[in-house]
Amino acid sequence: MGVDDHSDHPADVVGHLPKIGADLDIDVGKIRQLAPDLVITSLTVPGHERCLERIHEAGLPYLVTRPQSLADVAGDIRRIGRALDAESAAERIAGRFDALTGRPRASDSVPVLVEWWPKPVIAPARRSWVNEMLVLAGGFNPFAHIDAESTEVSVAQAVEAMPEAVVMSWCGVKESKYRPHVVTRRDGWQNIPAIRKGNIHAVSEAWLGRPGPRLLDGIERLRAVVDNCRRSA
Repeated sequence: MGVDDHSDHPADVVGHLPKIGADLDIDVGKIRQLAPDLVITSLTVPGHERCLERIHEAGLPYLVTRPQSLADVAGDIRRIGRALDAESAAERIAGRFDALTGRPRASDSVPVLVEWWPKPVIAPARRSWVNEMLVLAGGFNPFAHIDAESTEVSVAQAVEAMPEAVVMSWCGVKESKYRPHVVTRRDGWQNIPAIRKGNIHAVSEAWLGRPGPRLLDGIERLRAVVDNCRRSA
């Protein structure tokens, strides 16, 4: 068994496992040495397709995921459970997602900008489970109407969206290295409510950007952001 360099949960399980390289630059030779029965990979980040091509060319057995909704995440958990002969455990986890899906947006929901990257600003769009997470937390993604997995956000779009909060969830960056001033000092953003009120929050992409059980905790972290917005209104 082995994991990519960014896999960090649960720490007591993955901490001692062999590493096969960064998620966008895996070492297929190291994977071969491990002689895996199955390689579990995804297409959730641009660049993952190149890794998948190398895994395929190496003739390694693999299972690929590309979820775009919480229901998709639950479905992938079940698929992985079947592939690993762990269906009961997978069903327990997936069932927690089933109870969440399909809730409508509330009339008093709060616009929240989640950032996958700060420069240029990249945000989730329509084909992202983050939209549902925000709704469940009492907020909404002002860019959910854009038909894409993610989208670059211009100054004009940010001003039009008027988010009440900005959530830094920068992919591949440790949460301890997130810097709110990168957001607050952007030209043209000064009149956006989130900037004026200082509602800039850090939520690691481990809780929002990785399709697995920790998304459930990510919803609670987003709920704390939304509640903070309502208190500062």
